[in-house]
Amino acid sequence: MNFASILVSADLGDAAPDRVRLAAGLARRFAATLTGAAAHQVPVPILVRDVYDAARQEERNEALVREILEQAHAMFERSAGEEIRTEWQAALAGPITHLVEQARAADLVVVGRRGRGDDDPGPLGVPPGPVLMEAGRPVLVVPPRLVHLHAARIVVAWKDGPEARRAVSAVLPFLHGADEVAVVTVGGDGRHEGTKAVAGHLARHGAHATTHSLQATDSDGGEILDFALRQDADLIVMGAYGHSRLREWIFGGVTREVLERAQVCCLMCH
Repeated sequence: MNFASILVSADLGDAAPDRVRLAAGLARRFAATLTGAAAHQVPVPILVRDVYDAARQEERNEALVREILEQAHAMFERSAGEEIRTEWQAALAGPITHLVEQARAADLVVVGRRGRGDDDPGPLGVPPGPVLMEAGRPVLVVPPRLVHLHAARIVVAWKDGPEARRAVSAVLPFLHGADEVAVVTVGGDGRHEGTKAVAGHLARHGAHATTHSLQATDSDGGEILDFALRQDADLIVMGAYGHSRLREWIFGGVTREVLERAQVCCLMCH
């Protein structure tokens, strides 16, 4: 298994160049095409005097939006470099809608983390939550200031369900460069058999896989993040939004906590 097409969200935030460089590194690793995507809706005219004024405002607004998109395109080209195949997809549309549409032709979607205190990516920015829910593709969430992903030490957060099963399939291309894969579950309610089965499955794909059981706490997401830190992991793999996204937004949940706090890349599937 391999990634032949990687899609990365491009914006004008401070974290965007590093995110594109990281995605470009993955494109080189897998000999994949890297596609940059950015979109911005044209603001509607306001306080118009007549139809001619409305037309002039709309023309000015569209020109400004196209200039912003060109700036994002230039950033993408600079950051991606010249050693890989690249494509550019821009649109006068909502950035989330556009990225989800472009995901139909991608094996992997790369977006930036949007945690508390992270830089504002501006009007082109795409939060990971809606993309996870709608793209139907594995999504790699990248924290700020990360330029490379080696995936040398991988933590697979296992909770039996379709989301986690898809995530395990999505990580297979990364296994060839991994030194160790830790399959971890939180809570001891009969889940150990599942972790052993998953570890065996990954071992058949060439991984050096081990199993681990963590104690359930008030913050299962925190337990996973702390374990990844102790393992010196550089990639966390997990299913996303096993509960409804609304429930996680109101009450909190593992996906929400990991999306906001993770200091390493997270490969997620819904």
